[in-house]
Amino acid sequence: ITTDVMSFTNHTIMPESMEKWPVHMFQELLPRICMIVQEINERFCRHLWNLYIGQWDKIARMAIIAYDYVNMVHLAIVGSHNVNGVAKLHTEILKKEVFADFYYLEPKKFNNKTNGVTHRRWLMKANPGLTSLLREIISDSWIRHPTDLIQFEKYANDSTVKAEIGNIKKANKERLAKYIKEHNGIKVDTSSMFDSHIKRIHAYKRQTLNCLRIMDLYNRLLDNKHMDIVPRTFIFAGKAAPAYQLAKNIIELINAVADKINKDPRINDLIKVVFLENYRVSLAELIIPASDLSEQISATTKEASGTGNMKFMMNGAITIATLDGANIEIRDEVGDENIVIFGLTSKEVLNYYRNGGYSVSEVLNSTPSLKCVLDDLINGKYSSDKNKFKLVYDSLVTYNDEFFVLKDFIPYVEAQARVDEMFKDPARWNRMSIINIAHSGIFSSDRAIEEYAMGIWGSNSLYKNL
Repeated sequence: ITTDVMSFTNHTIMPESMEKWPVHMFQELLPRICMIVQEINERFCRHLWNLYIGQWDKIARMAIIAYDYVNMVHLAIVGSHNVNGVAKLHTEILKKEVFADFYYLEPKKFNNKTNGVTHRRWLMKANPGLTSLLREIISDSWIRHPTDLIQFEKYANDSTVKAEIGNIKKANKERLAKYIKEHNGIKVDTSSMFDSHIKRIHAYKRQTLNCLRIMDLYNRLLDNKHMDIVPRTFIFAGKAAPAYQLAKNIIELINAVADKINKDPRINDLIKVVFLENYRVSLAELIIPASDLSEQISATTKEASGTGNMKFMMNGAITIATLDGANIEIRDEVGDENIVIFGLTSKEVLNYYRNGGYSVSEVLNSTPSLKCVLDDLINGKYSSDKNKFKLVYDSLVTYNDEFFVLKDFIPYVEAQARVDEMFKDPARWNRMSIINIAHSGIFSSDRAIEEYAMGIWGSNSLYKNL
């Protein structure tokens, strides 16, 4: 009865979410439940023994209780009739890497259900200007059937519609600029590119890569006052877990870089950096419709899906991304010409993790500009306390850069140069924006929930009568 009822959706492969509890703690706090888990483990291991006679290592790898720990993820898999990932790449990693033993035991149990977001909040509520334009041009059917947004693609070359998309974005930027002035005391140029990186602060999400690139751009602007770049407003927001010291140090670094750059008259306000406090849904509703560029630059294989990428896409932002999580599916929807992709592939990353061969010193020896910005972390440029950003420095240099920030640095810089060229042509940029909006319907939570209903829960279509 239990396994017929229960299904397991895995949202991340990060080890801190793959909970393991000491048996003695489990037993003390939950004695009766511990007995039940032990019985489930006993029956499951007996089943494995009949399949894999003598393969003790394999059985221990798959056991719910082994080496004095209760493995909660294994309990979830064994106790469910269905296991799904939340993006195509993530599901493949679950099947072929993280849960490979379980997948080969019961392949039909595993499937993919790509995440979705509700367009009623993230488009209709957050962006009334765009909503009005869509209603006027393609009617209201997309409200109940989000994939009908594809009709908007017919207007990708319409100069009037492209101009209106630009006007809507400008109005949203003015609204956000007012908030930034009121809450941060920083005046930002609404004709600049609003480049947004808003998500939980974590090493694998690579806010550090964005920050290092900003530091490098600052250095180059100081060396060449006539450098031809698109003016940018870099917007960061996100919270750190209470005990995650590296994440807190990353926030401190972003704010220190912002303070240094925003007060430097030598760069003529060409770039501004803003960290918005207390990231929350209502703030996201303000930032996302105003953003020109969506930063989705996680270390490949680490972001299960992401949903911020979908919210930005739905509001016409262009995505700069690694081939990770649902970024791949966004690329497949809009085409290579309407997204900016860079960085290591999943095959390359997994090869490094399995076989080694990645050397930070090799990267630094071949990239003087990168070595310079890393030195700036510890030479007092951004803080009189030279140890202030030692945690960030050590995560990249001393501990060999677990998430390939330095390896992807030059490809990221080059990708951002491509973004600059695109943004200089408003007609081209707004055409890309229209195509992203038009293809965003597939990422509606209506589609995701229906896939769960039909494919996992055994329910009839939730929307057949709409």
